[in-house]
Amino acid sequence: MYDEDVTDLIASAREQVAGPVAGNRFLDLLEAGLLPEERLGTLAGELYRLVRSDLRSCALLASRFPSPPAGGLFLSMAQGEGEALRLLLDFAAALGMDEKRLAAHEPSPLAQAYPAYLTQTALHGTQSDMALALLANAGESGRHYARAADALRSRCGFSDVSVGHFLYFADTPQELLDQAAAVLREGLARGDDPTEALRTARMVHGYEALFWSSLTEGID
Repeated sequence: MYDEDVTDLIASAREQVAGPVAGNRFLDLLEAGLLPEERLGTLAGELYRLVRSDLRSCALLASRFPSPPAGGLFLSMAQGEGEALRLLLDFAAALGMDEKRLAAHEPSPLAQAYPAYLTQTALHGTQSDMALALLANAGESGRHYARAADALRSRCGFSDVSVGHFLYFADTPQELLDQAAAVLREGLARGDDPTEALRTARMVHGYEALFWSSLTEGID
């Protein structure tokens, strides 16, 4: 597939996931100072399971597609999830939660649908599926995490260290996005299905939105 075709596919994926803006009620409540305090503990517990699962999914992708550029991308993503997990423990500590309490959190099926879908993609998808999902969704996902970090500091008094997890995901390095574009280009050239890759990008977007909305269940 020619470079211009790959560029058009990335643009199409980003346009499709943008769609009508549904909002993020969890972040709206957090920014307004209306989020029940215990929901921050819920956020930490759900993220603990999500990040641990995503780490394993990225490691699986690296083992399925070890050759460059895919192997380098997925290994970097797995290492990034490991760093995000370390930083999440700082957020949990600010809430008075240790790793034992995080592990004991009873997860919500709706919240964990997102990492479950990523695991399914890591097991059965192509390298292009995950690469396009990253390229399509990194921008919006980063904005959600940036909003969370800002609100936690301004509304809840958290330190920069304690919101490091959210700051880490707020800005995806351009180098990683360039790697993902190279992985997508190679995968499509080898016969990966662009329609399926687009479908994966949309599904990842929908499941991430479901993760955030699940955190407000039961709040009037």
